[in-house]
Amino acid sequence: MMATVAAMAERLCAIPGIRAVALGGSRARGTHRADSDWDLGLYYRGSLDLPALTGLACEVADRPVDVAGPGGWGPWVDGGAWLTVDGVAVDWILRDLDRVERVWADCREGRYEVGVQPGHPLGFWSPAYPGEVALSRVLADPTGELTTLRTGTLSYPEPLRRALSEAAWEADFSVVAARKSAAIGDVLHGSLCLSRAFGILAQSLHAHHRVWCVNEKGALAATALLPDTPADFTARVTAALTGLGPAAVETAAGLVAQVRAVLADDA
Repeated sequence: MMATVAAMAERLCAIPGIRAVALGGSRARGTHRADSDWDLGLYYRGSLDLPALTGLACEVADRPVDVAGPGGWGPWVDGGAWLTVDGVAVDWILRDLDRVERVWADCREGRYEVGVQPGHPLGFWSPAYPGEVALSRVLADPTGELTTLRTGTLSYPEPLRRALSEAAWEADFSVVAARKSAAIGDVLHGSLCLSRAFGILAQSLHAHHRVWCVNEKGALAATALLPDTPADFTARVTAALTGLGPAAVETAAGLVAQVRAVLADDA
């Protein structure tokens, strides 16, 4: 399948607007299962020839497929297509290379955004853009632009590390709000607050160790493997989100305090 995907990447780069193609996700990191999808980042600049892209998708896929253009999947994930090629799932994900480079410039200055995005219940954290590049495997890059960008993203910016570590204050704030919700039995608000708190802890601990966190999916397990993560992190988060009562809030409060103590070592 790798040969098929590599040939597909070369053909994609011949479509006007597409500048590079990279393999992402678990396949790029070597953590995939036999049934894992093949995630391809399609990095484009300016106008994209959507009809040509759709034509190629229908040619290589097992069945006709629609391609969502820029913005079709929301403000951050952008667009793309879900293909089945020879019975295997291959996902095309559009990325505006100009925007990725702007976000990378912000990250180097310690600036980031968290935007509303379907499929990302904890919000889309803008450092995911350079993180995806850093963790990817470049398949086709005729001009060398993506390869150059990737070389830069291999070094985690210290300003971003500080900014995301300091973001842990919001986890404390969320736990305070959850405590009030638990007192009156507001399960929806309380669960959202606790989920937000744990998501922030994951981002802060990843940044603390200069490790890119590109998605809340899998972030809990990945955080548990980092040095200095509180003992039984996964079990305690799971218990809190399962219980969602006063005891869950105190579990969250304890985890937040422990993580902030770790992050305070850099203050």
